[in-house]
Amino acid sequence: MHTTTHSPGSGGLGDGRKTPKKAALASCIGSVLEYYDFFIYGTAAALVFGKVFFPSSKPATGTLLSLATYGVAYVVRPIGAFFMGHLGDRYGRKRVLVLTVAGMGLATFLVGCLPTYADIGIWAPALLVMLRLLQGLAASGEQAGANSLSIEHSPDRQRSFYTSFTLVGTQAGLVIATALWLPLSSLPEHQLLSWGWRIPFWLSSVVAVAALVIRRKLDETPVFQKVAEEHEVLKVPVAELLHDHWANVLRVTLGALASTVSTIFAVYCLAFAVKTVKLDDTTMLWVLIATNVVALAAIPAWAKLADRIGRKPVFIFGAVGSGALMFAYLAAIASSRYVLIFAAAILMSGVVYSAQNGIWPALFSEMFPTRVRLSGVAIGTQIGFGIGGLAPTIADAIAGNGTGGWVPVAAMVFGFSLLAAIAIATSRETYATPLLEIDAPRAHHGRAGAAACPEPTRAGVG
Repeated sequence: MHTTTHSPGSGGLGDGRKTPKKAALASCIGSVLEYYDFFIYGTAAALVFGKVFFPSSKPATGTLLSLATYGVAYVVRPIGAFFMGHLGDRYGRKRVLVLTVAGMGLATFLVGCLPTYADIGIWAPALLVMLRLLQGLAASGEQAGANSLSIEHSPDRQRSFYTSFTLVGTQAGLVIATALWLPLSSLPEHQLLSWGWRIPFWLSSVVAVAALVIRRKLDETPVFQKVAEEHEVLKVPVAELLHDHWANVLRVTLGALASTVSTIFAVYCLAFAVKTVKLDDTTMLWVLIATNVVALAAIPAWAKLADRIGRKPVFIFGAVGSGALMFAYLAAIASSRYVLIFAAAILMSGVVYSAQNGIWPALFSEMFPTRVRLSGVAIGTQIGFGIGGLAPTIADAIAGNGTGGWVPVAAMVFGFSLLAAIAIATSRETYATPLLEIDAPRAHHGRAGAAACPEPTRAGVG
């Protein structure tokens, strides 16, 4: 039997003081890469790709097509979640996290190497879509794997705090990606469209290598090792997941719709500000940076609060509040008043949205026992995030004409946020429940339909 030393009260069998921090760092840097990749792509889709890959289309059509390539990765992510979830619950969290970071890094680097429409015609956008699909497949298990790794290494009363660093990584990735776009956006247009836009994609390889080195040195989680040693690893984890935990998968899916605030903020709002309202693109990039610098502090702060008072009230406040504030932010953009834009953005995305964004990793992970945790979080979130990822494309299609056309978009975001809050309101509060107690019901489940699920079997760990 594997032995570990653990901190007092650590129902997750945490192996000492250093391991939770190492796990949080490994999760954080992977999220930096994931969201660096996705945000540089989103920015390029909003500002550049319409001209580079769809030059024969009208400007508005080119923007819509380029935003569609942004959303296509979210379509494939639910499919990848079944595969990545299976690997993570069958063979361990570490293997999935090495695979995801390698796939994301490779796909992003190759996007920067693509020839343009002027070089090879229709093959250029076709290859762009293929690499975007690879990005989506690789990313489909990233956050679920990172959350499982962090929560299973964390002391029970600090699970929300340590898992929140996965989301700190996402905000850091956005800050880094946006900061790189600042000097590029000031380039002459012919330089930006020929080589300038490629630089952020090539630089992703630096983060990918760092993430690979850190993750390869990290141990598998103690609770997964315990499940493996007790012969409770399932041949097909998703079978038990969908048989016994389908209601929580649905809750996670609906809860993940709160991400619509983020995708609309990062992609649609940028395109609306620069192309419709004709605001300065550099200033709008500074809005993104300022907002996410605030989020770097707000996310762990909200997570600490959730460790004290519970997950549900913090999540519900963040989801409903940020959804409602989308009206204020888009109205501020339409007014062309930069002071209002900065204030609304920081309040909506930097402060209020961080309340749900910082604690969903713990909230969702605690809905599932260890042997189906990665599958449950991956499948549920990726379906929800898939819908959220299509939101900029939907928004571009439903928005009205001119600077007043934002109202249907804000209403859509608020509707999704409200649905997410209602779903989480029906869930069980778990902030005070030790991780081993979350696993415990499996030992005396006694379900009549057990024969419908595969028998547990030992799986390799490493």
